[in-house]
Order: sequence, then structure tokens, then C-alpha cells
Amino acid sequence: MTAMPSIVWPRSAAEILGYVGGVLIPSGDVLVAEEEGAVVGYIALKPGWVLQLYLRPDCWRRGIGSALMAEAKARFPEGLALYCFQVNARGRAFYEKHGFEIVALGDGSKNEEGAPDILYRWAGVGGPG
Repeated sequence: MTAMPSIVWPRSAAEILGYVGGVLIPSGDVLVAEEEGAVVGYIALKPGWVLQLYLRPDCWRRGIGSALMAEAKARFPEGLALYCFQVNARGRAFYEKHGFEIVALGDGSKNEEGAPDILYRWAGVGGPG
């Protein structure tokens, strides 16, 4: 929420935390990054997809997101897809740096936030690019 203040989030911070802790983490493949016993980020996966990647803003640009993405690619070497909001310039630069390419641009009609998004794809090990 803090990282993208231009997005109107349909849920409160408490609801989002409840979803992450009560639904997302128990239901899937979630890798957590910790420093000194504190969670600083996570990546949530399902086969072929990055569902969410989150890092505390004070932990950006320290290699934590790259380490999480490397592990995701190792788990799914056949390729990964993900959605990113178009306004998320940092996220877009991160994904493109990690070999993801734009597949489609969305107008926001298919996500809860109503914000224009991008479908990205990483072709996998041995894929093009």
C-alpha cells in the first residue's frame, strides 16, 4: 500500500494482513525472507505463477527480492508468469531485469483494484531471451 499510493486498495491493511497470514501462506508455496528473526519479504507461488512478491520498503535494493526470485525460478524452471500494476515502475524494472517480458497490457477491468496491469512471462531455462 505504501509502495503504490496511487492505487485505491479495496481492503484495509488489516484485511490484507489477515489474507496473507490466514489464506495465502497456508494455501501455497510461500518463501519467506528473514533478517534477525523478522520477516522482511516473501514470494508466493503456484505452479507457473508468481502470485505475490513483497519486500518491506526499507529492504529494497539489497538483493532479497533477487534471491526470492532466483528460488522461484529454480522451483519452476519451465517458466513463470505474473501480473504487475502498470504504475509500479520499481516492480516493472525489477521483473524486466530478471528476464520477464510483457505479454499483455490490461485495463484494470479484471482485477479488484481496477488499476491497469501487465501480464509478464519469464520463458524459463532454455527459453527465448
